[in-house]
Amino acid sequence: MNNAVEISLINFLTIYLLLVIVGIIMKACKIKQTNLLFIASVRMTFQLVIAGYVLMYLLENPSPISIILYVLIMSLFAIHRILAINKGLNKQFKCIIALSIMTSSITIIMFFVMVVINQSIFNPQYTIPISGMILGNAMTGISLGVQAFTSKIKDSKLQIEVLLNQGATPKNILLPIVNTSIETALLPTINSMLGMGIVSLPGMMTGQILSGESPTTAILYQIAITICIASVVCLSVFLSLYLGYKTLYNKDNQFYI
Repeated sequence: MNNAVEISLINFLTIYLLLVIVGIIMKACKIKQTNLLFIASVRMTFQLVIAGYVLMYLLENPSPISIILYVLIMSLFAIHRILAINKGLNKQFKCIIALSIMTSSITIIMFFVMVVINQSIFNPQYTIPISGMILGNAMTGISLGVQAFTSKIKDSKLQIEVLLNQGATPKNILLPIVNTSIETALLPTINSMLGMGIVSLPGMMTGQILSGESPTTAILYQIAITICIASVVCLSVFLSLYLGYKTLYNKDNQFYI
């Protein structure tokens, strides 16, 4: 197979015309997220350019310390984004979220790299791209789950007070909300899996095929990473919410919301 066709800088810049068209439509419809779309696009561009140069350096000069440091920075940024979106959480809940994404993501990354593809965890060619996919999806899953959880509690304050007055325990009140929030967080991942291969060709598989890799190898990699993504989203959201909701009340069943 041929390698991927290189994109010239001029041809690449034409892709931003799509953003301009979308922005004009959003402005005309008075959609509030128009400015955020452009800010996100500019930020994404700079972040990916910087990441590209960092990856080039790490691939040419691999070392365990630099790889650990890079993955740690990605993890901290993911935690920061989750907490920035979900403000108002208590310190214990925040610590649980941080530990949940770190433990579940690192466990899945190590399993994929060391067991599934049988490579050293300090091989940047595999560890860093896999870490990005795992941490990115875990970040999105936890953000959705925690947002759904906190929103439901805010919307149900009056109902919660009534249930408490009727003798219901915080655990019995919050567990159904936790379960519903987990379902909300998992839905995008499950929908993606259901449509994969028919509605969409996923990014990792497409990238490998474009780079000249055998479709069979690309398929095996994609199935493996998709299962890892589903697992890390489930584990990280489950740990965050099932441990986090217990920080909202004390041993005397008094709420902190």
